[in-house]
Amino acid sequence: MPTIHFEGDDYLCNEDETILECMTRHGVLLPSSCQSGACQTCLIRAQEGTPPPESQAGLKDTLKAQNYFLACICKPTEDMSIGLSSISPRHSVKITEKTPLNESVVRLRLAKPDDFSYKAGQFINLMRPADDLTRSYSLASNPDDDFLELHIKRVPDGKMSNWVFDELNVDDEVVFFGPAGDCFYVAGKPEQPLLLVGTGTGLAPLFGILRDVLTQGHTGPVHLFHASLAVPGLYLEQELRDIAAKDEHFTYIPCVLHGDIPEGGQQGNIADIPAQMLGSLSGYRVFLCGDPPIVNALRQKSFLAGASMQDIFSDPFVFAPHEG
Repeated sequence: MPTIHFEGDDYLCNEDETILECMTRHGVLLPSSCQSGACQTCLIRAQEGTPPPESQAGLKDTLKAQNYFLACICKPTEDMSIGLSSISPRHSVKITEKTPLNESVVRLRLAKPDDFSYKAGQFINLMRPADDLTRSYSLASNPDDDFLELHIKRVPDGKMSNWVFDELNVDDEVVFFGPAGDCFYVAGKPEQPLLLVGTGTGLAPLFGILRDVLTQGHTGPVHLFHASLAVPGLYLEQELRDIAAKDEHFTYIPCVLHGDIPEGGQQGNIADIPAQMLGSLSGYRVFLCGDPPIVNALRQKSFLAGASMQDIFSDPFVFAPHEG
């Protein structure tokens, strides 16, 4: 009989018994509802051991890649250690670079700890050492980089962002923990068309995902739309144009709501532009990052244009307007 290790204790699981049934029998109540694998309330993570494939039915590939499974339909075939969530250790690191990307966005590069691993597009929680003030920022770097890159926008009256802009210097130390988030690329279906849409510093995770996609040899078309109110809010334009010039699979479309239209770009509501340009999004894998109301609108528009909800990924809360 498989042994299930949970929060310091071991529980024997009977033959043909699900993990949810096993834990309930032992008096341990896990979150659950439908008990049929539909509602995903009992989503849990395997910290050791491999969940059976059928216990991951209906989950996004990004969750499968992190060993999440549904306890109500998981009949373990081996010993497993499970947890409701993983506890991330804190890392204290130095700032190695601080560079303005435009008048309101700064690039921070942090020394990467030797024992830290993540997937391009995930986010970390940055802490101010003096008082543990914490904000979430997406990673624009790739796992094979020797640094962690953040794009931080100055927010009016923002405690963290104004501290970063006005007081934080190269060689200063900061603390972070993570990573988290399921907005990242999973290898497979290399011919699948990809749509990446971001507003403001929502470009950060998309930049990391783009580099990861190209590094892994994705052969399908990749379209990246970056939107701002006007041209001054755009950044990394030249870097993205250079990538597009070198890779025939990649197209970069800068977008503005009003004012001058950048070369090769579009003007209008970013929620409407991708479907207007690309037509049907059936078969696309979609990554959406930025301000929550815009991400929500893009999610709806992408679905209506034919994209499957299983293929739409986003972490909109990372960019909440009061992150400062």
